[in-house]
Amino acid sequence: MESNPFKPYKVGLVQGETYSWCTCGQSATQPFCDNSHKDTHLKPMVFVHEQPTGNYLLCGCKNNKKESGAHCDGSHKNMQW
Repeated sequence: MESNPFKPYKVGLVQGETYSWCTCGQSATQPFCDNSHKDTHLKPMVFVHEQPTGNYLLCGCKNNKKESGAHCDGSHKNMQW
């Protein structure tokens, strides 16, 4: 069984900092935006991290539910690859 290529990214986030989460999947700096979306209809999801500073899982599959924001909600577990 091969590993899931859509797994979440474990990243350090700082409370009160603003981040741009990549929604197009083309960024070389996943899970964050590097403006690779410029030729697509997609835009990054900009958010202020309001939880305490620490490590968090951000979505890598781009199929998380809207209410989850950039945070992984486990949607990658149901994807076919």
